[in-house]
Amino acid sequence: MALKNKDPAMPLTPSRDVFITCAVTGAGDTTGRSDKVPVTPRQIADACLEANAEGAAVVHIHVRDPQTGKAARHPDLYAEVVEYIRESGQDMVLNLTAGMGGDLTLGSPDSPLPPAEKGTDMVGAEERLEHVAKLLPEICTLDCGTMNFGEGDYIMVNTPSMLLAMARGMQALGIRPEIEAFDTGHILLARWLQSQGVLDDPIMIQLCMGIPWGAPDDLTTFMAMRQAVPADWTVSAFSIGRNQLPYVGLAVAGGCHVRVGLEDNIWLGKGQLATNGDLVAQARKTIEGTGARLLSPAEVREKLKLQKRWA
Repeated sequence: MALKNKDPAMPLTPSRDVFITCAVTGAGDTTGRSDKVPVTPRQIADACLEANAEGAAVVHIHVRDPQTGKAARHPDLYAEVVEYIRESGQDMVLNLTAGMGGDLTLGSPDSPLPPAEKGTDMVGAEERLEHVAKLLPEICTLDCGTMNFGEGDYIMVNTPSMLLAMARGMQALGIRPEIEAFDTGHILLARWLQSQGVLDDPIMIQLCMGIPWGAPDDLTTFMAMRQAVPADWTVSAFSIGRNQLPYVGLAVAGGCHVRVGLEDNIWLGKGQLATNGDLVAQARKTIEGTGARLLSPAEVREKLKLQKRWA
């Protein structure tokens, strides 16, 4: 089946109303490189509050083992973070990752099977959504494809059947998926999911640039990714590392919303470690410097037709 944009030749125009997503901690091995990366549920919640106070309407949340700082996915850890945020009274849109549980680390190149126990965490669609079903955030992520991720023998695994099952689960819960596209084929897979009736309008997608071995973050590749997205989808974009902050302006110029945060970059400038609040504040300056306006959490909910489940 051919999947085409409704109007692939439509010119892109800069964004005039922009929301910021702050990805506050992620699952990567960053805690050893910066003491500003939040680890405990309280620290992660406080990072969300800080980012929100600086202008982030949406907070994207992973959790970590409080003892080791390593990536985790236990529902009780998510529950602690969400409880702290909701008790604070600050208004923000909650976006919980659903990417954990698709981790496959093969054995050595000479003996790839069986998979290595360390680094492998493969569970079913229902278990990957367990914390989402329990806490009912407005948004959760859907990593729309399988890819090599970094070095070694690790593979991020998201098969079409797994994505179809997870998208159906999110749809049944009334939660908006944020599609994470790390390469051009992931956009095609997302459009296939739309054709299966499991993605409700308005569809939102995050263009994740510069992650090895996905789409590089050069301008040509970004524009190819951007033009591949259907015209009526809501698009956000970011790059990792040193190009995170320059990508704020590029995203706005390309008609996108913006993501920053310590999941993707730990530096504010050369030799200067950032906090999540620092990165959001800098992004806000760039966005407002273009003449664009920041959207509030309430405006994001209206734009994306989100269901807020808490006062």
